[in-house]
Amino acid sequence: MTFAKRVIGNGCAVPALGFGTAPLGGLYAPVSPEDAAATLELAWARGVRFFDTAPQYGNGLSERHLGAFLAAKPREDFVLATKVGRLLRVPAGAQGEDAYYKGTPPERPVFDFSYDGVMRSVEESLARLKLARVDILHIHDPDDHYEAAISGAYKALDALRSQGVIKAVGAGMNQWQMLARFAQDGVFDCFLLAGRYTLLDQSALAEFLPLCQARNIAVFAAGVYNSGILADPRAGAKFNYDDAPTPLVEKALRIEAVCRRHGVPLRAAAMQFPSAHPAVVSTLTGARNPAELGDNLDMAETSIPSALWSDLVEEGLIPAEAPLPQTRFQS
Repeated sequence: MTFAKRVIGNGCAVPALGFGTAPLGGLYAPVSPEDAAATLELAWARGVRFFDTAPQYGNGLSERHLGAFLAAKPREDFVLATKVGRLLRVPAGAQGEDAYYKGTPPERPVFDFSYDGVMRSVEESLARLKLARVDILHIHDPDDHYEAAISGAYKALDALRSQGVIKAVGAGMNQWQMLARFAQDGVFDCFLLAGRYTLLDQSALAEFLPLCQARNIAVFAAGVYNSGILADPRAGAKFNYDDAPTPLVEKALRIEAVCRRHGVPLRAAAMQFPSAHPAVVSTLTGARNPAELGDNLDMAETSIPSALWSDLVEEGLIPAEAPLPQTRFQS
Protein backbone atom coordinates (compact mmCIF):
# COMPACT_ATOMS: atom_id res chain seq x y z
CA MET A 1 0.00 0.00 0.00
CA THR A 2 1.29 3.48 -0.88
CA PHE A 3 0.20 6.23 1.48
CA ALA A 4 -0.56 9.78 0.42
CA LYS A 5 1.92 12.38 1.73
CA ARG A 6 1.73 16.00 2.80
CA VAL A 7 4.75 18.25 3.28
CA ILE A 8 5.17 20.00 6.64
CA GLY A 9 7.92 22.10 8.16
CA ASN A 10 11.16 22.30 6.20
CA GLY A 11 10.36 19.75 3.51
CA CYS A 12 9.20 16.85 5.65
CA ALA A 13 6.86 14.68 3.54
CA VAL A 14 4.63 12.92 6.08
CA PRO A 15 2.62 9.84 4.98
CA ALA A 16 -1.10 9.76 5.83
CA LEU A 17 -0.66 6.67 8.00
CA GLY A 18 2.11 6.12 10.54
CA PHE A 19 3.16 3.61 13.17
CA GLY A 20 3.06 4.76 16.79
CA THR A 21 5.50 2.56 18.68
CA ALA A 22 4.41 2.94 22.31
CA PRO A 23 3.11 -0.67 22.33
CA LEU A 24 6.54 -1.90 21.21
CA GLY A 25 7.85 -0.42 24.45
CA GLY A 26 5.80 -2.95 26.42
CA LEU A 27 2.68 -0.87 27.05
CA TYR A 28 0.56 -3.04 29.40
CA ALA A 29 2.49 -6.23 28.49
CA PRO A 30 6.09 -7.14 27.58
CA VAL A 31 7.11 -7.29 23.92
CA SER A 32 10.02 -9.50 22.89
CA PRO A 33 12.70 -8.25 20.50
CA GLU A 34 11.52 -10.90 18.04
CA ASP A 35 7.91 -9.68 18.11
CA ALA A 36 9.05 -6.07 17.79
CA ALA A 37 11.22 -6.90 14.78
CA ALA A 38 8.50 -8.97 13.10
CA THR A 39 5.95 -6.19 13.64
CA LEU A 40 8.22 -3.58 12.14
CA GLU A 41 9.06 -5.87 9.22
CA LEU A 42 5.35 -6.24 8.44
CA ALA A 43 4.83 -2.49 8.69
CA TRP A 44 7.62 -1.89 6.19
CA ALA A 45 6.39 -4.63 3.86
CA ARG A 46 2.95 -3.03 3.77
CA GLY A 47 4.25 0.42 2.96
CA VAL A 48 4.50 2.15 6.34
CA ARG A 49 7.26 4.77 6.23
CA PHE A 50 6.37 7.07 9.16
CA PHE A 51 7.40 6.00 12.66
CA ASP A 52 6.75 7.77 15.96
CA THR A 53 8.55 6.96 19.20
CA ALA A 54 9.65 8.57 22.49
CA PRO A 55 12.13 7.98 25.31
CA GLN A 56 9.21 7.30 27.68
CA TYR A 57 7.85 4.43 25.56
CA GLY A 58 9.25 1.49 27.46
CA ASN A 59 11.89 3.70 29.10
CA GLY A 60 14.00 3.62 25.97
CA LEU A 61 12.92 0.19 24.74
CA SER A 62 10.75 1.49 21.88
CA GLU A 63 13.58 3.65 20.54
CA ARG A 64 15.99 0.71 20.75
CA HIS A 65 13.63 -1.67 18.94
CA LEU A 66 12.90 0.91 16.26
CA GLY A 67 16.52 1.92 15.79
CA ALA A 68 17.66 -1.69 15.43
CA PHE A 69 15.17 -2.12 12.61
CA LEU A 70 15.60 1.20 10.82
CA ALA A 71 19.40 1.04 10.85
CA ALA A 72 19.22 -1.33 7.86
CA LYS A 73 16.83 0.89 5.87
CA PRO A 74 17.77 3.78 3.54
CA ARG A 75 17.51 6.93 5.66
CA GLU A 76 15.70 8.93 3.00
CA ASP A 77 12.97 6.29 2.74
CA PHE A 78 11.27 6.98 6.09
CA VAL A 79 10.13 9.78 8.38
CA LEU A 80 11.03 9.47 12.06
CA ALA A 81 9.65 11.39 15.03
CA THR A 82 10.68 11.19 18.67
CA LYS A 83 10.08 13.37 21.72
CA VAL A 84 11.78 15.45 24.39
CA GLY A 85 11.02 16.42 27.97
CA ARG A 86 12.12 13.27 29.78
CA LEU A 87 15.63 12.06 30.43
CA LEU A 88 16.09 8.40 31.30
CA ARG A 89 18.01 7.79 34.50
CA VAL A 90 18.46 4.80 36.82
CA PRO A 91 16.89 5.75 40.17
CA ALA A 92 18.71 5.24 43.45
CA GLY A 93 17.45 2.41 45.63
CA ALA A 94 14.81 -0.21 44.90
CA GLN A 95 12.40 0.48 42.07
CA GLY A 96 9.18 -1.37 41.32
CA GLU A 97 7.85 -2.21 37.90
CA ASP A 98 6.77 0.68 35.71
CA ALA A 99 3.05 1.45 36.09
CA TYR A 100 2.34 1.17 32.36
CA TYR A 101 5.36 -0.32 30.59
CA LYS A 102 6.36 -3.91 31.28
CA GLY A 103 9.59 -5.78 30.66
CA THR A 104 11.55 -2.54 30.48
CA PRO A 105 15.13 -1.52 31.30
CA PRO A 106 15.91 -0.13 34.79
CA GLU A 107 15.90 3.50 33.62
CA ARG A 108 12.96 5.72 34.56
CA PRO A 109 11.91 9.03 33.00
CA VAL A 110 12.85 12.26 34.75
CA PHE A 111 11.12 15.46 33.62
CA ASP A 112 13.47 18.00 32.06
CA PHE A 113 12.08 20.61 29.68
CA SER A 114 15.12 22.89 29.95
CA TYR A 115 17.10 23.94 26.89
CA ASP A 116 20.14 21.92 27.96
CA GLY A 117 17.99 18.97 29.03
CA VAL A 118 16.37 18.83 25.61
CA MET A 119 19.73 18.88 23.88
CA ARG A 120 20.87 15.97 26.07
CA SER A 121 17.60 14.16 25.37
CA VAL A 122 18.13 14.41 21.61
CA GLU A 123 21.69 13.08 21.88
CA GLU A 124 20.58 10.16 24.04
CA SER A 125 17.66 9.32 21.72
CA LEU A 126 20.00 9.24 18.73
CA ALA A 127 22.31 6.91 20.64
CA ARG A 128 19.43 4.54 21.41
CA LEU A 129 18.15 4.75 17.85
CA LYS A 130 21.68 4.37 16.43
CA LEU A 131 20.78 6.94 13.79
CA ALA A 132 22.33 10.28 12.86
CA ARG A 133 19.12 12.29 12.84
CA VAL A 134 15.38 12.40 13.33
CA ASP A 135 12.96 14.44 11.24
CA ILE A 136 10.42 15.61 13.83
CA LEU A 137 10.84 16.41 17.52
CA HIS A 138 7.83 16.81 19.79
CA ILE A 139 7.67 18.33 23.26
CA HIS A 140 6.15 15.38 25.16
CA ASP A 141 3.24 15.78 27.60
CA PRO A 142 4.34 18.95 29.41
CA ASP A 143 0.98 19.17 31.23
CA ASP A 144 2.38 20.64 34.46
CA HIS A 145 5.45 22.24 32.90
CA TYR A 146 4.19 24.76 30.36
CA GLU A 147 6.55 27.62 31.22
CA ALA A 148 9.62 25.40 31.14
CA ALA A 149 8.42 23.82 27.92
CA ILE A 150 7.86 27.08 26.05
CA SER A 151 10.91 28.90 27.43
CA GLY A 152 13.31 25.96 27.33
CA ALA A 153 12.23 23.00 25.20
CA TYR A 154 10.61 25.05 22.44
CA LYS A 155 13.64 27.34 22.11
CA ALA A 156 15.91 24.30 21.82
CA LEU A 157 13.75 22.72 19.11
CA ASP A 158 13.41 26.03 17.28
CA ALA A 159 17.21 26.32 17.25
CA LEU A 160 17.59 22.77 15.91
CA ARG A 161 15.06 23.57 13.18
CA SER A 162 16.85 26.82 12.28
CA GLN A 163 20.14 24.93 12.05
CA GLY A 164 18.59 22.32 9.74
CA VAL A 165 19.17 19.52 12.26
CA ILE A 166 15.44 18.67 12.26
CA LYS A 167 12.71 19.39 9.74
CA ALA A 168 9.73 20.02 12.02
CA VAL A 169 8.92 21.13 15.57
CA GLY A 170 5.90 19.70 17.35
CA ALA A 171 4.30 18.83 20.65
CA GLY A 172 2.46 15.66 21.59
CA MET A 173 -0.23 15.47 24.25
CA ASN A 174 -3.44 13.78 25.37
CA GLN A 175 -5.18 17.16 25.65
CA TRP A 176 -5.75 19.89 23.09
CA GLN A 177 -5.98 22.95 25.33
CA MET A 178 -2.25 23.26 26.00
CA LEU A 179 -1.47 22.51 22.37
CA ALA A 180 -3.67 25.46 21.46
CA ARG A 181 -1.65 27.59 23.86
CA PHE A 182 1.56 26.43 22.18
CA ALA A 183 0.08 27.44 18.83
CA GLN A 184 -0.43 30.96 20.16
CA ASP A 185 3.00 31.29 21.79
CA GLY A 186 5.34 29.58 19.32
CA VAL A 187 5.83 28.60 15.70
CA PHE A 188 4.94 24.91 15.48
CA ASP A 189 4.85 22.73 12.39
CA CYS A 190 2.79 19.89 13.84
CA PHE A 191 0.98 18.55 16.88
CA LEU A 192 0.42 14.96 17.88
CA LEU A 193 -3.01 14.79 19.50
CA ALA A 194 -3.81 11.51 21.23
CA GLY A 195 -7.39 10.47 21.86
CA ARG A 196 -9.13 13.83 21.58
CA TYR A 197 -10.31 13.52 18.00
CA THR A 198 -11.70 10.04 17.60
CA LEU A 199 -14.96 8.31 16.79
CA LEU A 200 -15.77 8.49 20.51
CA ASP A 201 -14.25 11.84 21.54
CA GLN A 202 -14.46 14.89 19.29
CA SER A 203 -13.56 17.46 21.95
CA ALA A 204 -10.89 19.00 19.68
CA LEU A 205 -13.33 19.65 16.83
CA ALA A 206 -14.79 23.05 17.65
CA GLU A 207 -11.71 25.08 18.63
CA PHE A 208 -8.44 23.23 18.25
CA LEU A 209 -8.61 21.81 14.74
CA PRO A 210 -9.78 25.11 13.17
CA LEU A 211 -6.93 26.87 14.98
CA CYS A 212 -4.44 24.42 13.49
CA GLN A 213 -5.91 24.95 10.03
CA ALA A 214 -5.66 28.72 10.41
CA ARG A 215 -2.01 28.50 11.49
CA ASN A 216 -1.03 25.76 9.02
CA ILE A 217 -0.12 23.33 11.80
CA ALA A 218 -0.36 19.68 10.81
CA VAL A 219 -2.17 17.37 13.22
CA PHE A 220 -1.21 13.74 13.75
CA ALA A 221 -4.20 11.86 15.16
CA ALA A 222 -3.08 9.18 17.61
CA GLY A 223 -4.92 6.94 20.03
CA VAL A 224 -7.71 6.37 17.53
CA TYR A 225 -9.00 3.40 19.54
CA ASN A 226 -8.98 5.53 22.72
CA SER A 227 -6.67 3.05 24.52
CA GLY A 228 -8.77 0.06 23.45
CA ILE A 229 -12.44 0.85 23.99
CA LEU A 230 -13.00 1.37 20.24
CA ALA A 231 -11.32 -1.92 19.45
CA ASP A 232 -13.38 -3.94 21.92
CA PRO A 233 -16.10 -2.00 23.77
CA ARG A 234 -17.01 -3.77 27.02
CA ALA A 235 -16.88 -3.30 30.76
CA GLY A 236 -13.26 -3.01 31.80
CA ALA A 237 -12.10 -1.69 28.43
CA LYS A 238 -9.48 1.07 28.59
CA PHE A 239 -10.15 4.72 27.79
CA ASN A 240 -7.31 7.23 28.11
CA TYR A 241 -5.18 4.45 29.68
CA ASP A 242 -7.63 3.72 32.52
CA ASP A 243 -10.85 1.72 32.88
CA ALA A 244 -13.55 3.36 30.75
CA PRO A 245 -16.53 4.95 32.54
CA THR A 246 -19.82 3.15 31.95
CA PRO A 247 -21.39 5.97 29.84
CA LEU A 248 -18.49 5.81 27.40
CA VAL A 249 -18.74 2.03 27.16
CA GLU A 250 -22.44 2.39 26.40
CA LYS A 251 -21.77 5.02 23.72
CA ALA A 252 -19.07 2.86 22.14
CA LEU A 253 -21.52 -0.06 22.05
CA ARG A 254 -24.09 2.12 20.30
CA ILE A 255 -21.50 3.11 17.69
CA GLU A 256 -20.57 -0.55 17.26
CA ALA A 257 -24.24 -1.44 16.70
CA VAL A 258 -24.44 1.05 13.81
CA CYS A 259 -21.26 -0.39 12.32
CA ARG A 260 -22.67 -3.92 12.55
CA ARG A 261 -25.81 -2.89 10.68
CA HIS A 262 -23.58 -1.94 7.77
CA GLY A 263 -21.30 -4.97 8.05
CA VAL A 264 -18.28 -2.85 9.02
CA PRO A 265 -15.95 -3.55 11.96
CA LEU A 266 -16.00 -0.82 14.59
CA ARG A 267 -12.20 -0.78 14.35
CA ALA A 268 -12.38 0.26 10.69
CA ALA A 269 -14.67 3.20 11.42
CA ALA A 270 -12.46 4.22 14.34
CA MET A 271 -9.32 4.03 12.22
CA GLN A 272 -10.73 6.08 9.36
CA PHE A 273 -12.84 8.74 11.08
CA PRO A 274 -10.07 11.16 12.19
CA SER A 275 -8.44 11.25 8.75
CA ALA A 276 -11.45 13.05 7.26
CA HIS A 277 -10.63 16.34 8.95
CA PRO A 278 -8.47 18.54 6.70
CA ALA A 279 -6.25 19.51 9.65
CA VAL A 280 -5.30 15.86 10.17
CA VAL A 281 -2.26 15.07 8.04
CA SER A 282 -1.52 11.62 9.44
CA THR A 283 -3.18 8.96 11.57
CA LEU A 284 -0.95 6.91 13.85
CA THR A 285 -1.70 3.30 14.62
CA GLY A 286 0.00 1.25 17.32
CA ALA A 287 0.52 -2.49 17.62
CA ARG A 288 2.55 -4.91 19.72
CA ASN A 289 2.71 -7.83 17.28
CA PRO A 290 2.22 -8.57 13.58
CA ALA A 291 -1.37 -9.77 14.03
CA GLU A 292 -2.45 -6.48 15.63
CA LEU A 293 -0.64 -4.39 13.04
CA GLY A 294 -2.00 -6.40 10.14
CA ASP A 295 -5.51 -5.96 11.46
CA ASN A 296 -5.03 -2.21 11.90
CA LEU A 297 -3.78 -1.82 8.34
CA ASP A 298 -6.67 -3.92 7.06
CA MET A 299 -9.05 -1.62 8.94
CA ALA A 300 -7.48 1.40 7.22
CA GLU A 301 -8.22 -0.22 3.85
CA THR A 302 -11.77 -1.41 4.64
CA SER A 303 -14.50 0.07 2.45
CA ILE A 304 -17.11 1.96 4.51
CA PRO A 305 -20.43 3.04 2.99
CA SER A 306 -21.37 6.69 3.37
CA ALA A 307 -24.68 5.57 4.93
CA LEU A 308 -22.80 4.38 8.02
CA TRP A 309 -21.48 7.87 8.69
CA SER A 310 -24.90 9.37 8.00
CA ASP A 311 -26.49 7.02 10.52
CA LEU A 312 -23.91 7.94 13.18
CA VAL A 313 -24.75 11.60 12.66
CA GLU A 314 -28.48 10.94 12.66
CA GLU A 315 -28.27 9.04 15.95
CA GLY A 316 -26.25 11.84 17.56
CA LEU A 317 -23.13 9.71 17.92
CA ILE A 318 -20.89 12.09 15.96
CA PRO A 319 -21.48 15.82 15.41
CA ALA A 320 -23.14 16.93 12.21
CA GLU A 321 -20.31 19.41 11.61
CA ALA A 322 -17.59 16.73 11.69
CA PRO A 323 -16.07 16.06 8.25
CA LEU A 324 -16.97 12.56 7.10
CA PRO A 325 -14.37 10.21 5.62
CA GLN A 326 -13.45 9.50 2.09
CA THR A 327 -10.45 7.21 1.57
CA ARG A 328 -7.48 9.52 2.28
CA PHE A 329 -4.74 7.07 3.18
CA GLN A 330 -3.88 5.91 -0.33
CA SER A 331 -2.18 8.05 -2.93
